Amino acid sequence: MHTIERLSPEEFGRHVEELGGLLADVVAGGASVGFLAPFDRRAAADWWRERQPEVADGRLTVWVARGPSGIAGTVSLSLPPQANAAHRGEIVKLMVHPDARGRGLGRALLRTAEQGAAQAGLTLLLLDTVAGSPADHLYGSAGWTRYGVVPGYATDPNGVPEDAGFYYKRLV
Repeated sequence: MHTIERLSPEEFGRHVEELGGLLADVVAGGASVGFLAPFDRRAAADWWRERQPEVADGRLTVWVARGPSGIAGTVSLSLPPQANAAHRGEIVKLMVHPDARGRGLGRALLRTAEQGAAQAGLTLLLLDTVAGSPADHLYGSAGWTRYGVVPGYATDPNGVPEDAGFYYKRLV
């Protein structure tokens, strides 16, 4: 069983190494989350550490799913800096460890981030993912609306270009 919790800025700082391990394992498992292989745990932890100012000032909210072996998944909500965008956010870095997939954890993390966004007064969420991937199916089945596909938008961890599906969800 997993429990999902929002990390305070202090807790986030204490869990950077573990989040780095999750990120490195997800990239090694082939997930296209913005990094190229090989991607080691230290580089992954450094990437998370660089997010600390955003977490501290509230521009990035991070939730983690904990299980018996530690952090098994995470999702973040990113807020744009523009004044005219205060009503929207972006779901970023929804990741589930390869050993924890297929049990509804990604859906639970997504639902948690959606609820957190609604509680924060947001009315619109955006995200992107690899077209045709399990995540693509998840978002479609969770009530998100695809508004386009961009061919070759980003590469997978091996540098192969992949199409990306872009989604939005209204929270009102």
